[in-house]
Amino acid sequence: MEPNAAPAVREHHVHQRHFDRLVMLADGVFAIALTLSAVELRPEAKPGQTLLQIWGKPLLAYFLTFFILGVVWFQHRRTMAQLRRIDRTLTLITLLLLSLVALMPVVIRTMVSGESGLDQTVGMTIYALSLVAINFSLAMGWGYAAFIGGLAPDVPRPRAWSWLLHDTFIALTWAAIACWFLQRIWLLALVAVMAVVVRIASARQSRAARAAQA
Repeated sequence: MEPNAAPAVREHHVHQRHFDRLVMLADGVFAIALTLSAVELRPEAKPGQTLLQIWGKPLLAYFLTFFILGVVWFQHRRTMAQLRRIDRTLTLITLLLLSLVALMPVVIRTMVSGESGLDQTVGMTIYALSLVAINFSLAMGWGYAAFIGGLAPDVPRPRAWSWLLHDTFIALTWAAIACWFLQRIWLLALVAVMAVVVRIASARQSRAARAAQA
């Protein structure tokens, strides 16, 4: 063996490189989406409007979206931190999540500008449905990693269930909001009941996880 020969690339090195690249991509997409959410704020001033009337709704939408995407990023970071490795399926689910996150600046512009000719109700519905898709993708990624792919074996089952149910609850909450804007009251009632059941189950699993650690 030559003295200056590079060491062989072992399997765990390959997994770590894949993992690092995916985390860097995710952080980059979230950062760009959060930045463009501000860039896309282009309110049209009408005669007689005050500064608050011009900028109030766009800024509210921006800060709300920044907070929501920040929570999604935090939840995604939590998932990544628990993984021993990453596989192709989780990579594809993560890419789906990131593609939806990257669309949020366009969704915000559609909601606040009215340039597409859509009324406010339709814009809010699109906004809510986009967040449904994002949070379900987040839940799907953690559900696969923890229960199907075996990528997070160190997380206790109650804790894993608590996180999955929490992510699902947020998705169902936005689904209920979308039903409200669509004026589908019967569907709203059904989704709301599902959200309450999931939230209760999440709380129980969280208590079980804390009891197991005590």
